[in-house]
Amino acid sequence: MNKFLFATLIISLLLVGNIEAQSKKALFPDTPGMVSYTYRHSFQKDVAATLDTLQAMGIKDMEFSNLFGKTAADLRTMLDERNIYCSSFGVSYADLMEKTDQVGENAKTLGAKYVRIAWIPHTAPFDLVAAEKAIADFNAVGKVLKEKYDLTFCYHNHGYEFHPHGDGTLFDLMIQKTDPKYVSYEMDILWTFFPGADPVAYLEKYGERFALMHLKDLRKDVEGNMSGGTPVENDVALGTGQLDLPSILVAAKKAKVKHYYIEDESPVYYIQVPQSMEYLKSLKK
Repeated sequence: MNKFLFATLIISLLLVGNIEAQSKKALFPDTPGMVSYTYRHSFQKDVAATLDTLQAMGIKDMEFSNLFGKTAADLRTMLDERNIYCSSFGVSYADLMEKTDQVGENAKTLGAKYVRIAWIPHTAPFDLVAAEKAIADFNAVGKVLKEKYDLTFCYHNHGYEFHPHGDGTLFDLMIQKTDPKYVSYEMDILWTFFPGADPVAYLEKYGERFALMHLKDLRKDVEGNMSGGTPVENDVALGTGQLDLPSILVAAKKAKVKHYYIEDESPVYYIQVPQSMEYLKSLKK
């Protein structure tokens, strides 16, 4: 091959590669939502200033699990002033069951569509008795929230639910035995991966049962278990840990997950959150 033909071939390959790179679409084009727990220390000091910070970052979608000393109406006003909305309202198991109407009213005032809990009180290890009680409670309270307040109840897994049961796990049992009309799920991808389960497999198996998702990553070399706990320092910026975020996000899109929230419990969340947002923006498909 002469030099001219060789040079032409190289240029052609470079052009094709450049066109292909430019033609790739963003895997996660939207700005993610944020869990208030990520900025909990900041919110506890100054709600307005923290909302200003989130607004400046482009955050529009919030999941609140604390009112931080405000009434739901006051917090809603502060959100409206900044063009931020609350899509999900997290509460404790006790409040869900014992203060259902108050929870429903607060969620509606905030503008939320979902009510979420993230922990089932239990004596470790989580067992069939605890799972069956939760199933009955979720079906009952989910029915009330849907029929009285037009809210969807979601359970956020926390890692301890993956003990083997039958052909699957206790978490499989919970999904299978709760009524899809009244009970949905929020997948926390770290707390799915940590006990040894595969987030992609669960998304592919149960699809639209997962309405919400917590995006987080686990420090490399950390070994998981079914305790439901790990030091907060093990939360790292998305894309720098063990989880296969691109595969999870592809599966989540197919499952039609409706809201994605960054949750970063680490002490350096203010450094890691911008890194996570840039990582999500960089992903291509």
